[in-house]
Amino acid sequence: MKYAEEFRDPKAARALLARIAAVTDEIGATAENPVHIMEICGGHTHAIFRYGLDKLTPPGVEFIHGPGCPVCVLPMARVDECIQLAERPGVIFTTFGDAMRVPGTSRSLMQAKADGCDIRMVYSPLDALELARRNPDREVVFFGLGFETTTPSTALSIQQAAREGLGNFSVFCNHILVPPPIKALLDDPHMILDGFVGPGHVSMVIGIHPYDFIARDYGKPIVVAGFEPLDLLQSVLMVLEQIRDGRAAVENQYARVVPEHGNPVSIAAMADVYEPRPSFEWRGLGEIDASGLRIRARYSAWDAEAKFGIGYAAGARVVPEQEGCACGQVMTGRIKPTACPMFGTGCTPEMPLGALMVSSEGACAAYYQYGGARAVEPAE
Repeated sequence: MKYAEEFRDPKAARALLARIAAVTDEIGATAENPVHIMEICGGHTHAIFRYGLDKLTPPGVEFIHGPGCPVCVLPMARVDECIQLAERPGVIFTTFGDAMRVPGTSRSLMQAKADGCDIRMVYSPLDALELARRNPDREVVFFGLGFETTTPSTALSIQQAAREGLGNFSVFCNHILVPPPIKALLDDPHMILDGFVGPGHVSMVIGIHPYDFIARDYGKPIVVAGFEPLDLLQSVLMVLEQIRDGRAAVENQYARVVPEHGNPVSIAAMADVYEPRPSFEWRGLGEIDASGLRIRARYSAWDAEAKFGIGYAAGARVVPEQEGCACGQVMTGRIKPTACPMFGTGCTPEMPLGALMVSSEGACAAYYQYGGARAVEPAE
């Protein structure tokens, strides 16, 4: 495949692996005392397991799976509120497909759809906007979910709805930001993190400088990475070389896609439509200050929270994890998916207990998909 096979070249991969092994030896990392590198993005987690990079890299490199899966960090209370919106007469509730099977307290959006709610999967908030144009007698609600990658498209849709005066369109905003949870993890005395592989798609929007605090305040290296196997291997090498040299910097391996200062059009749209929430609940991390976004008052006519009195507008509601589910611990890198007692037994892609087994970026889904039944063995 043109423009992709260059980043999957076996000869180049072997050369990078040899350099990774050499630097790992130089810094004295071993299986008993490894370098802990957190890949923040769930897309990176899946790429690591899809291409077997966890097996190809030396034992002195341990991948820690971070909270970069927006569906996975969504608390069950937010899913319950989506269903409450969908149950309202006259509402068409729209969402990305990843969120359809995430369990709420009693059921998922997919189950609510089966029960008769008008819930539709869309590929873009613009699809939801078009539904609102075609159904002027219905309220169309879009589930705004995701990190900075998807946040601009929702903002642009709200701006377009405002220009058209499309009053039957609104967004249930649950957009979140990458830097605050990383700071929360770095402040956790129980976490051992030596470096980071930074998210490529998020950085395409915000650039690389929002991660400056990681190197400046915590002395940890971070390398923004692409998603092909050579991207990830080169990024791991760059992190290891920083550790070997006693440096801590923000480096951009994914420069072919990620501009240093991000996308100014996207950043401007986000600044116009959103403001930080005082706090937002993350699955496994709890409330984190200024980690979520809400729609500004001037766009309140297109804010489903304000329009329907739901979500944070009605007061945050905390719902505990299902009994036996260790999604929070896996999501924050405290344990591997196979250490969850429900992994592959009580929790499977067909019958998930938690979001990490459902999402295309979930760590548990990656372990299950690319490890299958063998992945269950370490937990037995």
